[in-house]
Amino acid sequence: MGLKFQRLLFVLIVQLAVVAGEFFKPFNVTYDGRAMIIDGKRRMLISGGIHYPRATPEMWPDLISKSKDGGVDVIETYVFWNGHEPVRGQYVFEGRYDLVKFVKQVAANGLYFFLRIGPYVCAEWNFGGFPVWLRDVPGIEFRTDNAPFKDEMERFVKKIVDLMREESLFSWQGGPIIMLQIENEYGNMESFYGSKGKDYMRWAAKMAVGLDAGVPWVMCKQVDAPENIIDTCNGYYCDGFKPNSNNKPIIWTEEWDGWTRDYKLSSCILVGVIEFPIALHKTLRLQLLAFSNVGEVFRIITCRMASLGLVKLFNPVFSFQYFGGTNFGRSAGGPTYITSYDYDAPLDEYGLLRQPKWGHLKDLHAAIKLCEPALVAVSSPKYIKLGSKQEAHIYQDKGQKCSAFLANIDEQNSATVVFQKQAYTLPPWSVSILLDCKNVAYNTAKIGVQTSIKTVGVDSVAYLNEPLPMKLMAPYEVEYISQTWETVKEPIGVWSARNFTYQGILEHLNVTKDQSDYLWYLTRIYVSNEDIKFWEESQLIPVLTIDSMRDLVYIFVNGQFTGSARGKWVTVTQPIDLKEGYNDILLLSQTVGLQNYGAFLEKDGAGFRGQIKLSGFKNGDLVLTESNWTYQVGLKGEYFKIYAISEKGTVEWSKLPRDATATRFSWYKTYFDVPGGVDPIAIDLSSMGKGQIWVNGHHIGRYWTLYAPKDGCQTCDYRGAYDSNKCLTNCGEPTQSWYHIPRSWVQPSNNLLIIFEETEKNPFEISIKSHYTETICGKVSEDHFPPLHSWSLPETTNGTVVLNRMAPEMYLHCDAGNSISSIKFASYGTPQGSCQNFSRGDCHSPNSYSVLSEACLGRQNCSISVSNDAFGGDPCHGVVKTLSVEMKCSPSSTITSSLM
Repeated sequence: MGLKFQRLLFVLIVQLAVVAGEFFKPFNVTYDGRAMIIDGKRRMLISGGIHYPRATPEMWPDLISKSKDGGVDVIETYVFWNGHEPVRGQYVFEGRYDLVKFVKQVAANGLYFFLRIGPYVCAEWNFGGFPVWLRDVPGIEFRTDNAPFKDEMERFVKKIVDLMREESLFSWQGGPIIMLQIENEYGNMESFYGSKGKDYMRWAAKMAVGLDAGVPWVMCKQVDAPENIIDTCNGYYCDGFKPNSNNKPIIWTEEWDGWTRDYKLSSCILVGVIEFPIALHKTLRLQLLAFSNVGEVFRIITCRMASLGLVKLFNPVFSFQYFGGTNFGRSAGGPTYITSYDYDAPLDEYGLLRQPKWGHLKDLHAAIKLCEPALVAVSSPKYIKLGSKQEAHIYQDKGQKCSAFLANIDEQNSATVVFQKQAYTLPPWSVSILLDCKNVAYNTAKIGVQTSIKTVGVDSVAYLNEPLPMKLMAPYEVEYISQTWETVKEPIGVWSARNFTYQGILEHLNVTKDQSDYLWYLTRIYVSNEDIKFWEESQLIPVLTIDSMRDLVYIFVNGQFTGSARGKWVTVTQPIDLKEGYNDILLLSQTVGLQNYGAFLEKDGAGFRGQIKLSGFKNGDLVLTESNWTYQVGLKGEYFKIYAISEKGTVEWSKLPRDATATRFSWYKTYFDVPGGVDPIAIDLSSMGKGQIWVNGHHIGRYWTLYAPKDGCQTCDYRGAYDSNKCLTNCGEPTQSWYHIPRSWVQPSNNLLIIFEETEKNPFEISIKSHYTETICGKVSEDHFPPLHSWSLPETTNGTVVLNRMAPEMYLHCDAGNSISSIKFASYGTPQGSCQNFSRGDCHSPNSYSVLSEACLGRQNCSISVSNDAFGGDPCHGVVKTLSVEMKCSPSSTITSSLM
């Protein structure tokens, strides 16, 4: 049988399995107080979060494959109710919301699946995943013992469970789904609802189990979960967590490995009052993340367990993401969360490996997996105190299986400890893994994988005693996306006969139903000659006051822009100019993502609250709250869908001169080509103000060029406990400049770009660039751990872990479609510095460049043994040698062309 035929047969088998819905031999999933039990075997599983709507279906296979390569066993995701049922009773299970296809692709990669139905998800997603129409159900109250809400929730949860069963996706059917979740972090909210909260929680658990899905259900952060529901932990640390029953395993559903961002609010607004997170990128130092991962493993097990049931790589906010992705369209929550949901995850927003985080965690996962036989073999570990801040946890059964974790929780100092008559040096705030209770295979503080720096923005953080890599753009001169633009003006105010008039201020969401961010409020007042004279004599200016507003308001008087304000339920005071006679007061209320977290979400709303009044009149304040207001939902351009490819003749576009004066509320249109190759692409909107963007009819998302505070960032020290204010980056920079355009949404040329710009900005400086790893660096010493693949699997040697004495390796790789094009630095000896700042030391092998050149140039990836033999001899006896390398990656096509 030929190799080509074998591959074809394999593809055919996979396709048949997808059609049949069966990916594994049917197996049962249970649990006990020690671990999840998969097909009768206790397992320690590592899970990675991928939210399917935050990527395109074309991206899913690569994301899943890279997650598997990184050591993930389980893919988990929320289920996004408002995406699947945008209109009550009308379901969407296609495109980015094709949940069945996503689950089947996970199964085709041989991975398990954890489906977190909720259906409340939080997830920094618009309205926490609830459809806005849910607010309009008569008598409804969310997430409490309320019959209308329970009816709607049960109907949707049943819909999802039945769909998974119909597609044979549960484990007992030969599918990948091993676990389900009902509700989400309700334990934080339960007390707000009193006894009805506890009743609702019990009902939700009973309802879920009653659906007979055949796999375990969990409730995260629910300490009072019923006996038949596993309560789990979410957080940066879970070492103190214990489930509420000795019959339940410890499961860490969300290990926060980063954080997300929101658009910066102006400094004059009290951040603490409006409860907006600071608009900085929050990154979890990878040594700290690794310490948290492995530290939680042995600390949790110390509490009672012999196995960590599930480690979830949660992307940051440390959200719980292995891949964060993009909040396409208007899906970002918050309010005011940005379009990027990168989360500083192991896979970045574009699906590329974030190095060294991905590689360092891959090594951690591999080490933990090699410990699994020992971890699941004993009921509890042996604890030994090795020093005042040093300890050991040993897992050894009556046979030969043995693994140990040595920890140094001293934040400042290294420590040398003696364990089983052997000395070990532990860096500060680190854990060493001894797979065989003798040889160190991994330490959380020692990084032996490459660092990658992308072509768009900064894709790294300042580590302890290391400089921040410089900000890089594409390796060619900036080319603006187009010099030929067309424009059309968006009407200011009421633009169609679909408007209506009402006496009083209506709540924003009650009018828009979240079909648009925008709602116009228009009223007319009369100003007498006496008031004009009063202002002139007293030198007063009338002031418009709005008691409470969110998220953004633009104020117009007689068609002229007067001012704006932003914030969450903030007071607005705006001086205005009025004329004698009739004056039009026009307010444009905007939402920028609906609240995704908290109690009583159905009451949250948007727009205006309290009174709206004009002060400074001769006879006192003029209260506008009960005046007649005319309402207009949305924009004319939205209504006519002028962003659609099929749009014909609904508006008259005109050419935009290069020197045109920018005006507010303008639509811009152009056509553009994309860079060749397979690299992801991004569009730079830093020259714009605020608005929304569409490419070939696809809504890329909202953009808003606001700058993060200049202060608060610092060199990131992995030592010590992590919190959301540690390791801040991006100070003084735009909160988001680059916006992801999926490759599957574009063609090589003639792509339609539509932009709606709310401020006085013209689009001529917009550019588009490839996003790929341009610079790769490595730094590995000869005393580093041997590669994990040199450790034999325990089951092949009767439970004994065997170490083949191999030299450490440096593994370097470029992204798909790219190859190593040049070597910027190479030195085996005692080089100094860090990535993009290396220098030779006193000891240097003259063969350094030639060895690296032969092994790596022109290849997508290469590996080099860090040893004297590999470099033709010892350049300096009695000294520990280090190999430091900096290389450049370029598109493979350009390298091939240059060689021809």
